[in-house]
Order: sequence, then structure tokens, then C-alpha cells
Amino acid sequence: METTVRVGEVKDQLDRASTSIPLNISEGNGKYTPKDRCRFFDIAHGSALECAAGLDVLVAKGKLTMDQIHPGKESLHKIVRMLVGLIKRNSTRDYDKGNATDAGSAKG
Repeated sequence: METTVRVGEVKDQLDRASTSIPLNISEGNGKYTPKDRCRFFDIAHGSALECAAGLDVLVAKGKLTMDQIHPGKESLHKIVRMLVGLIKRNSTRDYDKGNATDAGSAKG
């Protein structure tokens, strides 16, 4: 079994994850209950973090530089912050209101 992931596979996964973000936001906004909306926003949040990780993998493999992924990571950081806000607004979970968002993992 091959132990390294091919770059094409990372790019394909990045494409699927990035497509998942707006589709899940849209589907979540079409739901009537906050719990249903939150479920789709959670999925979009995970996909955004997956995109950030995919960019990191491409840098680690030497296919892109940090400078090349910086604009994408900045966009993902904003998307994650927005999604965390949507999740908090639609969730019954107890969040520490004084705590910053968990978007740091999407920032480069």
C-alpha cells in the first residue's frame, strides 16, 4: 500500500471540500429549525477546516508556497469565523462568550 498521498488526490479532496462549504450553508439556510440549520453549518465548518488542511498539505509536499496559499487561508479564516457565528446563533450549546472563535486553525 502506498503511504504517500498523491498531489492530485489532495487537489480533488480540496475541490470536494470547497464545494461542500456553500452547498451546506445554502441547505442549512433552507431548514426551519435552528438544530437542523446548525447541523449543516457544522458540516460547512468542517469542510472549511479541511480546505485549510489541504492547502497545508500542498505546502508540505512542496507543490505550493506559503505565499501562494496565504490568500486562500485568509478567505477560509473569514469563512470559518462566519460559520462559527452562524453555529453559535443557531445552537443551544453553551459557548464561552468571551472566548475568540476557533477559526485559528484555518489561519496561516
